[in-house]
Amino acid sequence: MPQDLRHANKKLIKPFSESLYNFNEVAVRQAIKQIFSPNAKLQLSFPFETLSGPDRLFEDVYKPLQRAIPDLERRETIVMAGTSEEGSHWVGCCGYYTGSFESSWLDIPPTGHQVAMRFHEFYRIENGLIVEMQAIWDIPEVMMQANAWPMSPSLGREWHVPAPAKQDGLTIENNIEVANRSGKLVGDMCNSLGNYATGGVEAMQLEKYWHPRCSWYGPSGIGTGRGIKGFRNWHQIPFLNALPNRVGDVGQGYLFADGEYVGFTAWPGMHMKVSGDGWLGIAPSNQEITMRSLDFWRCENGLIRENWVLVDLLHVYHQLGVDVLGRMKEFNKARY
Repeated sequence: MPQDLRHANKKLIKPFSESLYNFNEVAVRQAIKQIFSPNAKLQLSFPFETLSGPDRLFEDVYKPLQRAIPDLERRETIVMAGTSEEGSHWVGCCGYYTGSFESSWLDIPPTGHQVAMRFHEFYRIENGLIVEMQAIWDIPEVMMQANAWPMSPSLGREWHVPAPAKQDGLTIENNIEVANRSGKLVGDMCNSLGNYATGGVEAMQLEKYWHPRCSWYGPSGIGTGRGIKGFRNWHQIPFLNALPNRVGDVGQGYLFADGEYVGFTAWPGMHMKVSGDGWLGIAPSNQEITMRSLDFWRCENGLIRENWVLVDLLHVYHQLGVDVLGRMKEFNKARY
């Protein structure tokens, strides 16, 4: 992506980000009207799903969240821009929403304390307007902070996932050669993961792509894994045991790079059958499902050092006929 277009696309998002940092209804409404196409395709995680238009983004999503968190504040840790292989232009934002959780939201009981909810949001831009949004909010993270998570405990570490170790996610150096190398590294790694079907774990060649001190920051419900061992133990082994025929193809989504950072967005990006036991405590049902997973990677010296991953787990459960929000409400009856 040319420097001027990269800069322009990041600049386009900035009024929206700033209006959410110091949340103000008038400013947020104005920013949405200013930067979103009236016909923009807006796809959010369950239970919001596809919205009918930009106006609904405030009315159905931000307004209820701000009602629950009166001092709502959006903090970004990564803002990157790039062009995917097929030529679409994207801005990816990673961070978290925070503030004092004073009233219930999606029937999650308030805590009266500061809460944090991770987000991964990707915006496709054409002619100076956002024409598509794909976003996952880590709603299970809020449920856990409210001691209201009704499903199985995480295998990985649950914590406040950090910003990039180099603290440069908001000041990414525009270097096309570095971006090309980063994009190729992550693309090759994703393709190599597909070798599991015929050659097992060894064929995936994890050590070829991942730094020995890598951190895999998974969604709440799965948690963080440290190093290749942690990644395998707390995510990959149970995931592959339960979903051995999972298919994830970079070609199904949009992969783009900005310096040492790489983003990937797809809606959905994977499909599989739940045919084995061991993942999220879900009983095998041979149910075909799709999976929404939005990712950010940071590369360092030719290897992947950090990977932020959000999966729409509530949507996974929904496809399997499990109403997590309904179960949470039953689970927490005694608290009302």
